[in-house]
Amino acid sequence: MQQDARHTHPGRHRRAGYTLGMSQIVTFDVFSALTNSRVGGSKFLHTVVEANGWPVSGEQVYDRWDALNKERHRTVDPWIPFADISVLALQSALSELGLPLKNAPEISRSLLESMAEWPLWADVTAESLTELGPSYGLGLLSNIDNALLAETAAMRLGVFDPEHVVTSQRARAYKPTAALYRRAGELLGPFIHVASSARDVKGALGAGIACVRLARPGHVLDPTGPTPELTATSVDELPPLLARAAERRPSTEQRPSTEQN
Repeated sequence: MQQDARHTHPGRHRRAGYTLGMSQIVTFDVFSALTNSRVGGSKFLHTVVEANGWPVSGEQVYDRWDALNKERHRTVDPWIPFADISVLALQSALSELGLPLKNAPEISRSLLESMAEWPLWADVTAESLTELGPSYGLGLLSNIDNALLAETAAMRLGVFDPEHVVTSQRARAYKPTAALYRRAGELLGPFIHVASSARDVKGALGAGIACVRLARPGHVLDPTGPTPELTATSVDELPPLLARAAERRPSTEQRPSTEQN
């Protein structure tokens, strides 16, 4: 199910709403900071559970798939596409829950297609993001493949510069490994990352990336990991925190590389 990054760019919904040549780039995590993934994924899996008469809830299936999916992101080597990892994670989740595995590839494919309908958090709008001001170029860091990201509600907002979007497919690495953040630094130059999940916060800080935490329901910090100094509870609280993060950012961060596709 691997997509060709040369022909499937996540920025195909591009429209006005950002300015190129920004002095500061701010990236957002897609499926924790911007998207209420548990609600969206569980809603789809509820239809699967109901159709098959399984004695579990959509939330139960989603939670196991999500946890196992993320664990594979942490350990996979060498890189394989997100869609392939999703199938493996769903097979493991169904097995743990005592459910049949035969339709796992089809269910996984439909689950990923449903990502296009997963809702954004209420404070995430084109207006709230563009109000961060002309000082920032807006981008995304995501573990999903280019084609999947292109269909998400976040990309459809039209405020994220395609050149500032780094997927696992583009980086050939997954969060929370340092390789993805470092590759993003090579591609983007100095940037600030807005993260919500414990693993994303830990990964960014561990890679030496300036990070602002955007606290979201259901996401708590890793008590054994680094604690971000800057935390917002909504998008409209970000501007002063981003300014502070930019002031603190190490001068040794990498400048953009010329990417060859």
